[in-house]
Amino acid sequence: QVQLVESGGGLVQAGGSLRLSCQASGRTFSGYVMGWFRQNPGKERDFGAAITWSGGYTYYSDSVKGRFTISRDIAKNTVYLQMNSLKPEDTAVYYCAAKRGVVSQWGYEYWGQGTQVTVSS
Repeated sequence: QVQLVESGGGLVQAGGSLRLSCQASGRTFSGYVMGWFRQNPGKERDFGAAITWSGGYTYYSDSVKGRFTISRDIAKNTVYLQMNSLKPEDTAVYYCAAKRGVVSQWGYEYWGQGTQVTVSS
């Protein structure tokens, strides 16, 4: 049973930084892709970034490219999202997700419970 547990959300001022963590457990993740998504009430869940577990290949949406960095620590089974130059429009619940296969923004099988990020202006 794959489990994903996010942490690190909180309140930050515009221009500030936060680092989200996603602790993954339940299996070995070789061959998996790990992703970060975000969602606001009443809106669709938006893709942010993804990384291949084995090779560390990364893929970003245009909205976060250049400001956010996804990484993983294989020894700790943890995926990170470093968020810099935060804007009020980055406010959302952030979700960690996992899937098997190629890196993309679709087809994720497993989801965490989410962590709230609020950016004040």
